[in-house]
Amino acid sequence: MKHVIVVGGGLGGLAAAIRLQAAGVQVTVLEKNARVGGKMNLVQRDGFTFDTGPSLLTMPWVIRDLLACAGRDLDDLLTLLPLAVACRYRWPDGTRLDAHSDLAALVAEIERIAPADVAGFFRFMAFATRIYQAAAEPFLLEPFSGLRTMLQPRLLRDVLKIAPLQTVDQAVRRYFSSPYLRQLFDRYATYNGSSPYSSPATFCIIPYVEIAQGGWYVKGGMYQLARTLEQVAVEQGVAIELNTAVAQVTFSGQRATGVRLASGEQRRADYVIVNADALYALDELLPPTKAPQHQLSCSGFVLLLGVQRDYPQLLHHNIFFAQDYPAEFRAIFEQGLPAADPTIYVAATARSDPDHAPAGMLNLFVLVNAPALGKVDWNHAAAGYRDLVVRRLEAHGLAELGRSIVSETILTPYDLQTMTNARRGALYGPASHGLQAAFLRPANRPPGTRGVALVGGATHPGGGIPLVLLSGKAGARWAWEELNG
Repeated sequence: MKHVIVVGGGLGGLAAAIRLQAAGVQVTVLEKNARVGGKMNLVQRDGFTFDTGPSLLTMPWVIRDLLACAGRDLDDLLTLLPLAVACRYRWPDGTRLDAHSDLAALVAEIERIAPADVAGFFRFMAFATRIYQAAAEPFLLEPFSGLRTMLQPRLLRDVLKIAPLQTVDQAVRRYFSSPYLRQLFDRYATYNGSSPYSSPATFCIIPYVEIAQGGWYVKGGMYQLARTLEQVAVEQGVAIELNTAVAQVTFSGQRATGVRLASGEQRRADYVIVNADALYALDELLPPTKAPQHQLSCSGFVLLLGVQRDYPQLLHHNIFFAQDYPAEFRAIFEQGLPAADPTIYVAATARSDPDHAPAGMLNLFVLVNAPALGKVDWNHAAAGYRDLVVRRLEAHGLAELGRSIVSETILTPYDLQTMTNARRGALYGPASHGLQAAFLRPANRPPGTRGVALVGGATHPGGGIPLVLLSGKAGARWAWEELNG
């Protein structure tokens, strides 16, 4: 029986492992941390539970397809809760918009704050639908083969439909006159850690997926997905070794032959799938390769706050927008500094899982986009920036937040780098900036190598739960084809 080693037990690695084991390949997953999940993780402290990775699930059919290949049914393993309101958006002047999953209710919200933009919203969704229809098959659903994929007749025919020649912000401005709606739809570029003023309008595919296909929460917490994939993998026969760090993939010439553990132990394999940050893997784990030098995506500054009161105005997902959105992205990507007036995301999973916080209290996962490590010494800056974020939330209406905190954890870009091996803490690898950004992520198969594939959010097709699972599918396909070629 052929043997594949998967380096890293994140979602992409688990997806690849399940698919290969179901196809008759023996798989071993080596995970450096004490639990699987990678960037999808969990913190439990002082009676509060926090998901510390992805907070919204889209395209659940990707999970259903993965589990089906192992003979399992999604509905038997996980409870997915559709969100009636995907997110509540608030602006500094008090304006509020609830992004309802029901189309009529969403349109009513848009009409309430910007009646002239209702028609523009429908035109924007038609534009985003064309992008999805043109891009889904060659870029999302199939392994990406670089130039060979780009030269497919269908893609050459449809290339202008994916709108690579304008930015997200330029596209959004074509359809919306309201500054509120422009800021709202620009925000989707941050789903892959990028600026709406620099990323191609191709990424308007993201609001299409969320609005047209819906958003879900996993009952019990998003980490339940990682637990479930681990369970299914083990039941299939996958060997998962935790607290087992890999120092390097070993090669004979250009072909991978196995791995060397941090302990010095050598492990042989017929194929190696690397589910680590792609830039870290190319520079540190794969001796024949070198990571491309692209601008990095943003990192994050995270507060895990247990508060001894309720804030009725908070839903499960909330966004508090900055006054000057362009200035926020200039600070992060041009100056390498955290924004003085940041946009703040707050998730309160206790709204959907009441046992995530003691009775009458809330668990607040607070996320602010931050620059990749460079100019800022977070050992000295973290406390001050924490105070700034808390003050901004108080100004947005979370009265006496600072005095209500009874449990607190701070995670800086330095912590995220340490936890995930993400280069300089950049959560999505390269930023998706520039006209060719959709095509320039590190490839699933590193050029000039054999017997190895990359999966995860920093490689093709990108970050987010469904895309990471699809990268695992691509990695499993590359492995299967090479093992049986």
